[in-house]
Amino acid sequence: MSGIRGKTYEEVSIGDTFGSAVTITETHLVVAAGLFGDFNPLHVDESYASRTRFGGRILHGACTSALMSSPIGMYFHATAIAYLEHNCRFLLPVRPGDTLTSTWKITDKIPKPRLEAGITVLSGECRNQHGDLVAQADGKVLVSRTR
Repeated sequence: MSGIRGKTYEEVSIGDTFGSAVTITETHLVVAAGLFGDFNPLHVDESYASRTRFGGRILHGACTSALMSSPIGMYFHATAIAYLEHNCRFLLPVRPGDTLTSTWKITDKIPKPRLEAGITVLSGECRNQHGDLVAQADGKVLVSRTR
């Protein structure tokens, strides 16, 4: 990745879109539980989770949010100065076997000439393999103006 650079502030326009997809595996649930220290049985105990309203184990919301934001890191690879804000709303559970497709849209640009950068304002959605909207998010990234 050392020779690859993402988009600069000047290279993006309002209305531009980007995204990625990932299939959720057992590993995502296990790693998320250890990483977050959240061993709620909804995430780690199939026997328990199968008797709940969810009918089985579900992915941690924080992991859904992180996976949803990952295309931002790649789109602005080596040009992002700081991820300033991320707000995520969870609409449906995510389960092992689901394929999540995250799509982001640039909705606004705020120049920061003193910083030789600008803020890109983003709106995102995450859908499963059935096209169901599982999460929505908004974010702001401070991006370098030039390479």
